[in-house]
Amino acid sequence: MSVGTKLMTAKSIVKNEGVSFLTKKVFKKFLLPVLYVPVCWKEVKKIQKKPLQVSELVEFVFTVCKINGKGYLEPMQVKSEISSLVELVKQQKPKILLEIGSARGGTLFLFSQVAPENALLISLDMPGGVYGGYSKWRIPLYKSFAKKNQTIKLIQADSHSEDTLRKVKTLLGDKKIDFMFIDADHTFNGVKRDFEIYSPLINTGGMIAFHDVAFKNPPTPKSEVDLFWKEIKDLHEHVEFVEDAQQGWAGIGVLKM
Repeated sequence: MSVGTKLMTAKSIVKNEGVSFLTKKVFKKFLLPVLYVPVCWKEVKKIQKKPLQVSELVEFVFTVCKINGKGYLEPMQVKSEISSLVELVKQQKPKILLEIGSARGGTLFLFSQVAPENALLISLDMPGGVYGGYSKWRIPLYKSFAKKNQTIKLIQADSHSEDTLRKVKTLLGDKKIDFMFIDADHTFNGVKRDFEIYSPLINTGGMIAFHDVAFKNPPTPKSEVDLFWKEIKDLHEHVEFVEDAQQGWAGIGVLKM
């Protein structure tokens, strides 16, 4: 939404509902989330002191610091599907993880909590992107996810750019990625590009997971991950986590490389 459109919307609200209504709306949507950062930070640090099962960690990200009806870290996921993926990651014990598309930070938190104590986690996300993105004031919270001796690197940039790829390669050095989660640009060409750019950086035996592989009926150009998944899955050993074949969204597919 452009600045001009936002101003027109604000004028319309003031005219129809009054200044007080607009003030409350702005506070709830923009200021309250900022004020919640230290509150959620404390909750993260508190829960990190407890030995928790995956199911408890998943429940935490869906419910912590509820604001505007959603958990502050709530991921755009089906609980059973993300739980199955996190269990798989926990079993794999990846030392280097790459997430493309972190949005509210829920999945980044989950991966950090089940990864080894010395793991490196890299997050790529486009600020203000169509499929998510996060504001800079969330950065301290996301960095707080790191357990002792873990490192979390946040890159706010286009995952498709050569400059971003160079940054990731610099962080990796001579090492490779053990687990990658692609949940950003959902167009066919977008997800394909992420796969083509970063799959060469995956360790032999590593895993690449995709979100939104569930069959879409009717199809939508905004989410075509299912089409790419259908094209590539049979070329690799793979597993799918889809709660309901008719749900029309979500679904997680994992390739073993």
